[in-house]
Amino acid sequence: MFKTRLISGILLLLVTVLIVARGGFLLLGVLCTISLIGMSELFRIFKIRRNYLGGAGYLVAIAYYILLLVQKGESITFLTILYMILLMVIYVFTFPKFRSEQVQVAFFGLFYVAVMLSYVFQVRALEGGGFAVWLIFLSAWGCDTCAYCVGMLFGKHKMAPKLSPKKSVEGGIGGIVGAAILGGIYAALINHYGDASVSIISYALICGVGGMISQVGDLAASAIKRNHEIKDYGTLIPGHGGILDRFDSVIFTAPIIYYMAIFFIS
Repeated sequence: MFKTRLISGILLLLVTVLIVARGGFLLLGVLCTISLIGMSELFRIFKIRRNYLGGAGYLVAIAYYILLLVQKGESITFLTILYMILLMVIYVFTFPKFRSEQVQVAFFGLFYVAVMLSYVFQVRALEGGGFAVWLIFLSAWGCDTCAYCVGMLFGKHKMAPKLSPKKSVEGGIGGIVGAAILGGIYAALINHYGDASVSIISYALICGVGGMISQVGDLAASAIKRNHEIKDYGTLIPGHGGILDRFDSVIFTAPIIYYMAIFFIS
């Protein structure tokens, strides 16, 4: 399992680097596809994966990404309202086929997966986004790696014993500090080799905060799994599980990096 996890992790990293570096329509299309898969994984738990509620979620997610593509962000609020109305129309005219909780999950799933993940593209599209977008992955996956290493070496106090028994407070702190250090090193490297002239302190701060938020995203995804007694959201990525198992921290980190990049970098 470790070998499988390592190989698939390396391949995932390489594919991510190629797609994010390319940006543009390719990145947007891949994020849309990942979002649809992630929504499907979430909807499967609540039994709305292949019915009217799930179908409405997929269609609106695609419409949302099309609005991003054509730069019609001002229409997203209107799309959100239409989506809510559509869900309630389905709920009313198929009653009692669906429970109110399923309608709520359909609405939640669009934002939790599709909208939050889309901020990877939105960071990439910022001025200087070619550099800033990597802060998302340094914060999410870098923090996860640092937290694991520190936790294995020094972890004694459980962070959330009922939710994730293996996570420790020491590991969590180590992850945040590690992410901040990675952000500072990354800034120094792109200043030296990429002629970027970015603030090392700003990049370190952004990654530190991103690392903190990424752990919340990880635990939030775990909480949903614990509530419904499942181990993984899917089996798409060998050794890692599904899209939500691998991108749970990125989902939370991407929007935070976007707004911090605007505030500290722009």
